[in-house]
Amino acid sequence: MVIRNEPCKTYDMENLNKPSAEGFKSGFIVITGAPNVGKSTLLNRMVGDKISITSRKPQTTRNKISGVVHRPFAQLVFIDTPGVHKARGRLNAKMIDVAFSSMDGMDIILVVVDAAGRSPQSEQVLISKAKKQKNPVILVLNKVDLVKKSIINDLVNKWSMDKYFQAVIPVSAKRGTNLEYLLCKMESLLPNGPPFFPEDAITDMPERFIAAEMIREKVFRLTGQEIPYSTAVTVENFTEDIQKSLVLIDAVIHVERNSQKGMIIGKNGLKLKKIGEESRKEIEQMVGVRVFLKLFVRVQKNWSTNPKALEKFGYL
Repeated sequence: MVIRNEPCKTYDMENLNKPSAEGFKSGFIVITGAPNVGKSTLLNRMVGDKISITSRKPQTTRNKISGVVHRPFAQLVFIDTPGVHKARGRLNAKMIDVAFSSMDGMDIILVVVDAAGRSPQSEQVLISKAKKQKNPVILVLNKVDLVKKSIINDLVNKWSMDKYFQAVIPVSAKRGTNLEYLLCKMESLLPNGPPFFPEDAITDMPERFIAAEMIREKVFRLTGQEIPYSTAVTVENFTEDIQKSLVLIDAVIHVERNSQKGMIIGKNGLKLKKIGEESRKEIEQMVGVRVFLKLFVRVQKNWSTNPKALEKFGYL
């Protein structure tokens, strides 16, 4: 299997870079897969900006995140979803519901698998669910930069035997390998229709939400194995001072136990300071002005199993 990265016109899609009789293509594409297969990295790479948080820890994404890719004669609206895994607890069960329900009504379903890892049982459940949908399904073999070409060929041949998939496409979301071909293939499958978003829109998620997610990502990256899954982040104040070209943000990191609060704050407050510094820099890149970020840590016991707390934090 040759990794392709040429423009659309080389792929037997003669009219793809020309307006069709109706003029434009648009549609919704859901990105699904097991945890940690690179769904959010793939979305960010295609959009060309960071709108969905990532980490090496599984189950980082908890919500449906929308990203918009603008093409000369098409608009692709992507929905990033939580990784499908064996649900334990109310929060995880909700994440699985979000992932499965997001397939309904989509124009295209992208099933992302890790070409460099083993296939978990949840992946087979996901593929079976995708096959029940009426719209095209593309299988994306991600992380091919970590795999020998001979193995990639074997994987493509294996999955291509399943005639249900519209295409089996190996990519590297991290390096951008073969993403142009993937975009071209999706564009060819979209229905004719007008754009859903203006040309400067890359997501429908508010900056307030993305800022909270960026802070939560830093908690994932900078704390131990247990802590990230017991934290939620809410932004209580997001105010823009136009005269000073400054955004003021007050955010709260919620944990379930007092011991976790101490771990988030760290010795002499150094851990919380690090989380704040890295979050602030990334939020400044998003909003384009200086950011003054205040972080607080609060204990809300067993919030991940409390329906009222889950609703408050936007997970129900």
